[in-house]
Amino acid sequence: MARKAKPIAGVDPEYLEKQKAMLRRHNRYMLYFNDSEMAAIEEYCSRFKVHAKATLFREAILSKVLSELEENHPTLF
Repeated sequence: MARKAKPIAGVDPEYLEKQKAMLRRHNRYMLYFNDSEMAAIEEYCSRFKVHAKATLFREAILSKVLSELEENHPTLF
């Protein structure tokens, strides 16, 4: 059972609930890896003591996507 967070002094609780609702993940995407890719992922996770693979994938994918968007942003000229 999850613990309730203590309210932060001076912050509107409705605002906090709205922020929490915005960050909730409800879209799913499924990935498939071949054996060598999975072995590389397992090696990386064991070497760098990564326990949350979903977080690793999410951060790696989003860093790549955001860097590509930053490099290729539309220009006027």
